[in-house]
Amino acid sequence: MVAQFAVELRGLRAVEGEEPPRILHLNPRLRGDWSQRPVLEMNTCFRMQWGKAHRCDGNPSKDDDQVDGLVKCEKWDRRDTVDSKETKTSSWLNRFIGRAKKPEMRWPYPFAEGKMFVLTIQAGVEGYHVSVGGRHVASFPHRMGFSLEDATGLAVTGGVDVHSIYATSLPKVHPSFSLQQVLEMSERWKARPVPEEPIKVFIGILSATNHFGERMAIRKSWMQFPAIQLGNVVARFFVALSHRKEINAALKKEAEYFGDVVIVPFIDRYELVVLKTVAICEFGVQNVSAEYIMKCDDDTFVRLDVVLQQISVYNRTMPLYMGNLNLLHRPLRHGKWAVTYEEWPEFVYPPYANGPGYVISIDIAQDIVSRHANHSLRLFKMEDVSMGMWVEDFNATTPVQYIHSWRFCQFGCVHSYFTAHYQSPWQMLCLWNKLSSGRAHCCNYR
Repeated sequence: MVAQFAVELRGLRAVEGEEPPRILHLNPRLRGDWSQRPVLEMNTCFRMQWGKAHRCDGNPSKDDDQVDGLVKCEKWDRRDTVDSKETKTSSWLNRFIGRAKKPEMRWPYPFAEGKMFVLTIQAGVEGYHVSVGGRHVASFPHRMGFSLEDATGLAVTGGVDVHSIYATSLPKVHPSFSLQQVLEMSERWKARPVPEEPIKVFIGILSATNHFGERMAIRKSWMQFPAIQLGNVVARFFVALSHRKEINAALKKEAEYFGDVVIVPFIDRYELVVLKTVAICEFGVQNVSAEYIMKCDDDTFVRLDVVLQQISVYNRTMPLYMGNLNLLHRPLRHGKWAVTYEEWPEFVYPPYANGPGYVISIDIAQDIVSRHANHSLRLFKMEDVSMGMWVEDFNATTPVQYIHSWRFCQFGCVHSYFTAHYQSPWQMLCLWNKLSSGRAHCCNYR
């Protein structure tokens, strides 16, 4: 038997017959699992689909792998007790003769069978923080698609006797909504007006309503590239509305102040993300005169200098579709990302670039806008697949340059990246600082 327990923040079930979502799942395993070592696991679960588990096993995280300035995993000994190498007599003797060494801070695994503990979970701007006995143990970044304010209950299960539980009321809005904590209302971060003269690239950034911290991190990092500051590239966030009035009010204030947010008039839902992509194409065609349009997500760091360099390499007289291309990719028929045969009857998708970052030339965008206007544009719930589908239709009459590069990284970050995905606000600023010193290195490892 594995000695373990779980503490969970749960929301309301979305569908009858399913378990409620686990907005935070904290699972200490005192005897480990297959590793046979104590571990601390944190995860989320929605529509009965678990995310990728974040595990701490006593090995410390690097200093540059942080959440709200705290490392994800602290170091601990894998024994229940820490023995001193000195006896009491030798300890006093060493102190008397002045040879006492500074004691090494070594901590055991924070949970032990038969021992009482005080567990504290706090919600920060970037994630959750776990402390035991007042000492920080681990941190866990917020997962995309989960809102802290959607938590409606706390559950404690497994082999633990609960003495008492104290829970403060959850905030009405997420901690990152706080203008004082995240948004820096400074003239320095305001967007330049849209130039009247032609530009090289228009960048549309898909963002969620409550991602104030993510947008602010982008303003302070790769939006500071000279190409944007000098007006040759324009970047805008595309955000749908929330069903919460207070969030929409904060979003409106942000948009009015910074001038870089385009609010699309519908409630934010995954199935409607494709309409944001259409809106990006419309803006690039109708509001600016751009040669190319780039789409990315608000957790994507863009090395704009090398992306512009890559664009200039290829034939400018031919339409361009550039990114990390998937070929002969099959639709998933089960799980969180399942696609029914009615939604997609074919066995494979058309060639498509991964959504976190890709580039199309303006002629492709013009065709998309035109077909959307006359209601002949086929829409699919996965926006990156939709773009591949639209480019394939365009390619049937006008040959397109399909340019693939794995350096448009979809899963995290790789050294010498063009784009880095799944980057937290802290990592965005870290990547920018490293890039400013001449190193295109990732911030989740040295």
